[in-house]
Amino acid sequence: MINIQFRRRREKRTDYNSRLSLLRSGKTRLVVRKTLKHCLAQLVDYTPQGDKVVAAASSLELNKFGWTLPTGNLPAAYLTGFLCGLKAKGKVKDAILDIGLHDSTKGGTVYAVLKGVVDAGIQVPHDTGILPSMERISGKHIADYAEALKKSDQAEFKKRFASYLKSNAKPEETPKKFEEAKNAIKAKF
Repeated sequence: MINIQFRRRREKRTDYNSRLSLLRSGKTRLVVRKTLKHCLAQLVDYTPQGDKVVAAASSLELNKFGWTLPTGNLPAAYLTGFLCGLKAKGKVKDAILDIGLHDSTKGGTVYAVLKGVVDAGIQVPHDTGILPSMERISGKHIADYAEALKKSDQAEFKKRFASYLKSNAKPEETPKKFEEAKNAIKAKF
């Protein structure tokens, strides 16, 4: 007899063993999903009728808070997590991280979202060594690279930062824009 896997497993969209262990914990899950251009953070409760989203934030929402830079980078991921955590304040006290089929990369985008949620006041068990540094989260590495590249190779600068330049943003101002957006999010919540 042939054993056929569930469709979502065949499509490499769901790891059912991992999902089952997360659901058995009984805790709210911090679901983090990312694409090349965006990221999404949701705090989700499991019910027998289906998952119930308690709070959600997408990097697309950041433009409401003055974020005009691309939304697929580390600073945008942190701000998305921070926004999600503030939306859930009062509804959720603690959660468990669910990264799905994403690779666990130290200092990566997934952990920048986690850091944002934790900084918003939601307790999520984690090892602090896996989180990106605040210097990277604020986008200082982007600004430093942009300044160095601008001085050495204008053509390469325009190629690498085309998405920034297209939206009339200066990549060298990423840390400043990060702080402005973070303060705008704090002010709203």
